[in-house]
Amino acid sequence: MNMNQSRNRLSALMVLLAFVFVAATAQMQDPVHFKVSQKQVSPTEVEVVFTGKIDNGWHVYSTGLPEGGPVSAVVTTEKAVGAKADGKLKTQGKEISNYDKLFSMNLRYFEHAVTFVQKYKVTGKTYDIKGYLEYGACNDENCMPPTQVEFSFKGNGPADAEEAVDETANEKAKADSLAALALTDSTRADTQKADTSTVASGDLWTPVIKELQVLNGDNGVNHSLFYIFLMGLLGGLVALFTPCVWPIIPMTVSFFLKRAKDDKKKGIRDAITYGVSIVVIYLALGLAITGIFGASSLNALATNAVFNIFFFLLLVLFALSFFGWFELTLPSSWTNKVDSKASSTTGLLSIFLMAFTLTLVSFSCTGPIIGFLLVEVTTSGSIMGPAIGMLGFALALALPFTLFALFPTWLKQAPKSGSWMNTIKIVLGFIELAFALKFFSVADLAYGWGLLDREVFLSLWIVIFGMLGLYLIGKLKFQSDALSGDDRPMPVLCIMVGMVSIAFAIYMIPGLWGAPCKAVSAFAPPMSTQDFNLYKNNEVRAQFTNYEEGMAAAKAQGKPVVVDFTGFGCVNCRKMEAAVWTDPSVAEILEKEYILISLYVDDKTPLAEKIEITENGQQRTLRTVGDKWSYLQRSKFGANAQPFYVTLDHHGMPLGKSYSYDETISHYMEFLNQGLKNFKK
Repeated sequence: MNMNQSRNRLSALMVLLAFVFVAATAQMQDPVHFKVSQKQVSPTEVEVVFTGKIDNGWHVYSTGLPEGGPVSAVVTTEKAVGAKADGKLKTQGKEISNYDKLFSMNLRYFEHAVTFVQKYKVTGKTYDIKGYLEYGACNDENCMPPTQVEFSFKGNGPADAEEAVDETANEKAKADSLAALALTDSTRADTQKADTSTVASGDLWTPVIKELQVLNGDNGVNHSLFYIFLMGLLGGLVALFTPCVWPIIPMTVSFFLKRAKDDKKKGIRDAITYGVSIVVIYLALGLAITGIFGASSLNALATNAVFNIFFFLLLVLFALSFFGWFELTLPSSWTNKVDSKASSTTGLLSIFLMAFTLTLVSFSCTGPIIGFLLVEVTTSGSIMGPAIGMLGFALALALPFTLFALFPTWLKQAPKSGSWMNTIKIVLGFIELAFALKFFSVADLAYGWGLLDREVFLSLWIVIFGMLGLYLIGKLKFQSDALSGDDRPMPVLCIMVGMVSIAFAIYMIPGLWGAPCKAVSAFAPPMSTQDFNLYKNNEVRAQFTNYEEGMAAAKAQGKPVVVDFTGFGCVNCRKMEAAVWTDPSVAEILEKEYILISLYVDDKTPLAEKIEITENGQQRTLRTVGDKWSYLQRSKFGANAQPFYVTLDHHGMPLGKSYSYDETISHYMEFLNQGLKNFKK
């Protein structure tokens, strides 16, 4: 590969990463695309067919979900002249059912594609039907507001039928009458307050999309890809110091230097090619993972119970291998065949096959590290995650081969292999065992088994990190330590790290009685699974559920505002409230320093009067309070997914970055503190 080709490929990779970043930072999302058609089944029967294509990683909820859950798909018939709805909305497609512990129910939904069919019985010579399909869609981080797909069809019925009659008129009159009786005076007054007949109200509705884009800069996607790259780099560096890789470095580098001792430039060039080959092999592995599973499956792995159980068992297997119970090796015939092929060939192919031989020979040590890395990146929700992670891993693994070839004298100064490599393997075993529990926790929550509640999880982590600390200070030994024949005391560095591990185990002990333990909140099951909790549950509730009223109160009290765009059926909104808002620090600042306004985009309370708007050149009708708040989010902030948080001053101007689904408490505190700091300015 010449330098021009390398530059071209690097440029292509950078363009691809830039494209992924730009695509991911867009706040306005349109993940579901419906086409509506009518099908004349017979002179007396017509079907309205909604055919939906769902973007990878998203799902659309099915029909008839119980109350208190996400938005069910439902058809509302606004006009039916010469026809009437016949039965309920039907679904076609592969329906998936998973138990959700937050809602305590099975949630049924569709991925990739779905078809909804509503039948109408034709009763007149002609018919005229009009209405809309309403559905809800979510992915692993966001939920869309209830979205409407309107339809309007006309046609001819049986020639001998009676004149067309509006079948919805009487039903609508009855429904309006019942609704009027159900409303108390106070409820009717509150509804009138919330449902003004005009959408905009002075500066409060002025769009701030450009201002938010400037403040946001990036939404963390580039940081997540950079994090994955760093994690891969760290994994590669750790793999270097394992017994399967480190001893190979001097032998391999010496081989290349002796191979071209008369031509040092050729030796260096061959060594660099060898390092590039290692990068290519592992990068191909990462791309293969993406290609095999696909973007949708990678996103789905984050919450799929079966895959998480598989990952749990995989990491436990790797941990036991590192502990020395058995050794994971590939069939020796594979290595022998590749090695013999490398010896019989020349040129670049020979070097590439030698790199492939290294990959196979070192599998027993690198396999568990690669497995752990791929488990993490495939469940991170990033499509490019496996490729980026493997790129970092391969660069770290190939770097010493290249550097030692460029500077051969460094080989004499490199530390020799010894018992310290076994120590690294044991430590990795403890880490893989600890992280395996995270994936079992996901499956446990998905199925509602209740086997790994928060205190059980913390108990196991206390034992794991306590034993890791004892091992590092020399109080715990494994069989592989005896085989190494090194009875010397543990090095000072190991003892220091061991003390930190023991201290971490002690830190988690109060969590058994309900202490927040913020350092492990991203890994442990939610506080709602805690059976025994002596600590106060800092439940936070919004002071206002009306935008204008909340903004007026904030101005009167001289406080900034946190606007929370949420939904009754938004799973991740509930997760944020349970995992983040219950933190004492977050709860205190929300209740004392801010006016919190929660706007429910799926609030079905009817507006006093329907509001006609023009959006993207199309006429739309706002029918409910939720429609109004959803329009506010789209028109003012340029976003349409929940949860979505933004801090505002009294004029409706943003005080800092917007915030979406991220259960990291420190990140949410940073978001709140930034708003306060800018408000005080």
